[in-house]
Amino acid sequence: MLHEGLTEQVIGCAYRVYNQMGFGFLESVHEKCREIELRKAGLGVVRQQPITVHYEGEVVGQFVADMIVEDLVILELKSVREIASAHEVQLVNYLVATGKDVGLVNNFGEHEVNIK
Repeated sequence: MLHEGLTEQVIGCAYRVYNQMGFGFLESVHEKCREIELRKAGLGVVRQQPITVHYEGEVVGQFVADMIVEDLVILELKSVREIASAHEVQLVNYLVATGKDVGLVNNFGEHEVNIK
């Protein structure tokens, strides 16, 4: 798997946050906690990174990635009962727009952390 060591670190940080915070907080709270854990792990992280989408050389839109770790892995954070296919499609679109190869949908679910 591409960036396997990095994604293992990122996933470990998700579990540390979930074990302490649990389910029910807004995504923004989990995002800030996650940033703290990623930085404690020595990883570079950017929150709420604007990304411009191009088509045929023209700007056609923008989106905001929840987090980008080490400029390699996009994280899409959720705090819902379960990950929906729309969440995964959203992440795939982010990967296409940025040219990045790895992304994780991270859900702080009702009973556990789910990562796809």
